[in-house]
Amino acid sequence: MRLDEIEESSNVEDRRGSRPGGKLAIGGGLGGIVIVIIYALLGGNPQDLQGAIPGTAPTDRVERSGAESASDKEGRVFVSKILKQTEVVWDKIFPQQLGKEYVKPKLVVFTERVESGCGIADTGVGPFYCPADSNVYIDLEFYDTMEKQLGAGGDFAQAYVVAHEVGHHVQNLLGTSDQVNKLRARLSEKDFNKISVKMELQADFLAGVWAHHSPELQIDEQDVKEAMNAAQQIGDDTLQKRGQGYVNPDSFTHGTSAQRVKWFMAGLRSGKLSDGDTFNTRNL
Repeated sequence: MRLDEIEESSNVEDRRGSRPGGKLAIGGGLGGIVIVIIYALLGGNPQDLQGAIPGTAPTDRVERSGAESASDKEGRVFVSKILKQTEVVWDKIFPQQLGKEYVKPKLVVFTERVESGCGIADTGVGPFYCPADSNVYIDLEFYDTMEKQLGAGGDFAQAYVVAHEVGHHVQNLLGTSDQVNKLRARLSEKDFNKISVKMELQADFLAGVWAHHSPELQIDEQDVKEAMNAAQQIGDDTLQKRGQGYVNPDSFTHGTSAQRVKWFMAGLRSGKLSDGDTFNTRNL
């Protein structure tokens, strides 16, 4: 993957110099692997975040000092360039395939904890998209977790994270997020989990669509392998085996490793939004 010719996005907000004080709506008490299962690589269901993190009262900001390190700058520039490439791609796809204008999200880089339109979240939730403010949030240290704990390293695997979260933004723009959220109160947890899986697999498909329309990145076979490995490592079945030693399909919220690989590759091969209707597909 080549980023040399890619500009940085102007829609990146760096909040690493400050963090909100006050009590977290959710925290790290669930334990590392459980948090990974729920909100891990490629993010939790945006509706899960919206429901789990209520609005918060005004909080004090705790300021930090210190210049940006070379590695921190490298990470910020990387996600900024990937975000820019998603903007370029979706700016073309929306008019061509939907007859609509694409509204760009903002990407917020933070450390430890962040205040979003969905409330205050800490780094334990992993990268996430908040439909209330149309922002993608990421603590760049999560990429270390990907590589060292999940075995999902590589530049394109990291790009896949951003592309998946932007996929949730696309779902929000198309009204899919609202439709899914309305089902929450009507369905049992088991049945809603099935809807959540369809939501996440569609975001995987949309990440593949983005990759299909990104010739500027010069994506090669190794990049595709990195993305497939990432999808493999963060399937519900793989994470549950790693975390608790057994698999409970009724609790799946993101899809199996095979499903995640399948739908990313489907988007990569097709490039057409019309081929990504996971909600009306019997065989996921």
